[in-house]
Amino acid sequence: MRADRPGDADVPPDDHSDRQHDPGGAPAETRTRQEYYSELRVKVSREQSVVASRVAAEEEAVSEEWQEKIAESRWMWSEYQRKWPPTERPAADRSLDSADNSRVDAECDRIAKREEDKISPAMRAIESQDPDRCLVGFEDRLKGHDRIKEKVYDGIKFLKHAPEEAVSLVPDTIRYTLQYRDSRYTQGVWTDIERLRGEGFELHKLKNYWSDDQYRGINSTWIEPDTGQRFEVQFHTRISFEAKQLTHTAYERVRSKQADSFEELVLDAFQKKVAADVPVPPGAADIPDYRKEA
Repeated sequence: MRADRPGDADVPPDDHSDRQHDPGGAPAETRTRQEYYSELRVKVSREQSVVASRVAAEEEAVSEEWQEKIAESRWMWSEYQRKWPPTERPAADRSLDSADNSRVDAECDRIAKREEDKISPAMRAIESQDPDRCLVGFEDRLKGHDRIKEKVYDGIKFLKHAPEEAVSLVPDTIRYTLQYRDSRYTQGVWTDIERLRGEGFELHKLKNYWSDDQYRGINSTWIEPDTGQRFEVQFHTRISFEAKQLTHTAYERVRSKQADSFEELVLDAFQKKVAADVPVPPGAADIPDYRKEA
């Protein structure tokens, strides 16, 4: 008498099974191969539905908790604005002379053309490959001329860069943001990095901020090789993107170097509070930084 083999019940049946009992005592498979795989698909589908329901419930709980925390953070920001009203802040004079201003405008127009002709169509193609995440803030992908002029002012006036060179060194004149569900974030980032490379773009730099105390997310800089155009791709969850939007003005205010030490302390504490409330997706902090060697 033969011994039963472990796992016999999980072996798909032969289509020519005679549907008889095994002489050894174990019942023979009574299903056809087609019936077996049909039942297996139902079983797997049920298990996947259970997992998906559990993940959805967990993400909903996280979202509800975040809504409570962000309400508190918004109140903190309103209190900051009450104490330091934006209209009372003197604007620094960072205006370019007429010639430099015209050259920066012309370069900005060239950047807009590259974005329209090649980079944005490729980003839309990448987006279409996975319905589980999307591009957010797409309408703001181009940085405004005035903001670019503020960024290049020091390079032109103090470092003596040509206006075109100064603009080319700004990594985020074009910016895209891909937003993922928490449970799909890490695998989604890895996959989309490869999709960007598949479109011919070159990764210049990637910085992981998921362990940072004032900002959560991943920022990357890419180069379109035919024109040398730089652009930025940020990788966020819905919550980390909301946190970024909420703290952006505080970040810019600190960078302006116009705030006194007490105001900077308040802004620093505010950014840390918001960042600490952002949940880190599983495995996100382990994605390594990258910088292309010269």
